[in-house]
Amino acid sequence: MMASTSDLDRQIQQLRECKLITENEVKALCAKAREILIEESNVQCVDSPVTVCGDIHGQFFDLLKLFEVGGDVPDTNYLFLGDFVDRGYYSIETFLLLLALKVRYPDRITLIRGNHESRQITTVYGFYDECLRKYGSPLVWRQCTEIFDYLCLSAIIEDKIFCVHGGLSPHIETLDQIRTIDRKQEVPHEGPMCDLLWSDPEDTNGWGVSPRGAGFLFGADTVANFNRVRLCLTL
Repeated sequence: MMASTSDLDRQIQQLRECKLITENEVKALCAKAREILIEESNVQCVDSPVTVCGDIHGQFFDLLKLFEVGGDVPDTNYLFLGDFVDRGYYSIETFLLLLALKVRYPDRITLIRGNHESRQITTVYGFYDECLRKYGSPLVWRQCTEIFDYLCLSAIIEDKIFCVHGGLSPHIETLDQIRTIDRKQEVPHEGPMCDLLWSDPEDTNGWGVSPRGAGFLFGADTVANFNRVRLCLTL
């Protein structure tokens, strides 16, 4: 049974207080979020004005401060560039609050995938262990990591500013190539989808091998080449 608007508002308020919602509520929230996210594009269109936010990494109180300074949803339109979880102590509260806001105000908050929105990465960097510690089982982790597979890979603001968590790929020359990627999967170890989430800009020319073992290093000339379709790249 899906949560009503009043139930969802209560859950949002509860999460804002850094209090967990129940496992059944997480399951229902993820089911509703999946219905919304599956309709979004790999290159999701976002209206301006919008506040663009980088990695949160479980820093829940930084997220609250961000809303305090930038304005609350739905008053402010937000685009989050991924890496919601891992490293911080409040990854589950952070991700569930953002997900609940997405379900409540789907046109006022856009969530794209980062390289930490991955089953493999979250088992190493803290999110899996946090879910076990706080819920006593891996079920909430499984629900959340399934949602990761439905998150957009990138966004474009007013058809002018391209936003992605990581960077470019030598396998991608056009936005249409991104649109054809099957994103509903675990992050691959190589290939275009991997590169979008893992690549890094570098003060060099051309493409280089990433020391992180996934994605590529890319220089200003590769950005200029990508921009020949008259886009302005934002990382």
